[in-house]
Amino acid sequence: MTMRALVLAAPGRPLELREVPSPEPAPGQALVEVIACAICRTDLHVLAGELDRPTLPLIPGHQVVGTIGAVGDRVADRRVGDLVGVPWLGWADGTCGYCTSGRENLCPDARFTGYDLDGGYAERLVVDARFCLPVPRGFEPEPVAATPLLCAGAIGYRALRLAGDGGLIGLYGFGNAARLVTQIALHEGRRVFAFTRPGDTETQRLAVERGCAWAGDSTERPPEPLDAAILFAAVGELVPLALAAVAPGGSVVCAEIHMSDIPSFAYELLWGERIVRSVANLTRRDGEELLALAAQIRLVTSTRTFPLERADAAIEAARAGSAETPVLVPG
Repeated sequence: MTMRALVLAAPGRPLELREVPSPEPAPGQALVEVIACAICRTDLHVLAGELDRPTLPLIPGHQVVGTIGAVGDRVADRRVGDLVGVPWLGWADGTCGYCTSGRENLCPDARFTGYDLDGGYAERLVVDARFCLPVPRGFEPEPVAATPLLCAGAIGYRALRLAGDGGLIGLYGFGNAARLVTQIALHEGRRVFAFTRPGDTETQRLAVERGCAWAGDSTERPPEPLDAAILFAAVGELVPLALAAVAPGGSVVCAEIHMSDIPSFAYELLWGERIVRSVANLTRRDGEELLALAAQIRLVTSTRTFPLERADAAIEAARAGSAETPVLVPG
């Protein structure tokens, strides 16, 4: 049995639509029939070779929603027909100090979907059944809407938690993840300031329409100090600017998996118990909590679907920062 899949033969080369053998679930695995797979900025880094150790040839994609078509032996808590999401973290050993302390995202032997493991730019994929997340019933009529939550949403959710409980959050970059975080922050009664590329008045207007209390250029000082800032732009030069914008005791959380070098800056920017930290991957708990919250508060995602044959157009839309998350659908 074969299936259609988009295959990356080498970084920097176009994806190839191929007929490849359909995978079969081994013990502990589930076969997922792909409904949709959203394109993530991390995928763009993989395709460009900016993340330098992917397993090749590779089927990318790690924001997958689908139904379980079969399960292997020793799978007890997933059943055929379940609607599930497949996120970036595809496997962790479960025994190291990080895994046993609730930090499986830092497992040194972790494997990642669409990077170490074949992903969802295909009709089917096999996954470790422990690492596919149940998608709440609220998404069953429109499962495509859940796809951006499996990385952009979950990483944003984790970043917001690491930023602390402050009432004023600054978001540097107002793409898909920031728009989802804004909805969560507003639901929690916080205020949000949005920072965009200098002169990007259209995105600033969109941010205010989405409920942000202020929007301006990333080079500007906000009208009042932030309690915390989250960077969704992979631009190291923004770190000192964000530090200058947060109040003493505030945090700057870098939410990108890949970022340009951070320039040197005066210690005065860090002084006052300010914190700079990163978000590395996500845990299953992050994904489960976010999916449940999204169904509860009706978190709104904006998507645009593309067939596998139009993957080039979908990837170009992702590179251009489309306000609608490009999503590949195999059907």
